[in-house]
Amino acid sequence: MSKKSRKKEGPALLSAAGLVRFYEESDVGLKLKPHILVGIMVAFTIAIIALSKLMPIT
Repeated sequence: MSKKSRKKEGPALLSAAGLVRFYEESDVGLKLKPHILVGIMVAFTIAIIALSKLMPIT
């Protein structure tokens, strides 16, 4: 057997042994730029602090 045919058998042997990693890249979901996400988090934090000052829990 040549070296090229042995390389082709490698993945088949691994899949037969159940050692192949199964993953799929998916483009599902919301994609945001990092600076937009940080801005949203800062705004949310400020809103929570402002609400806690305006309506304190007793």
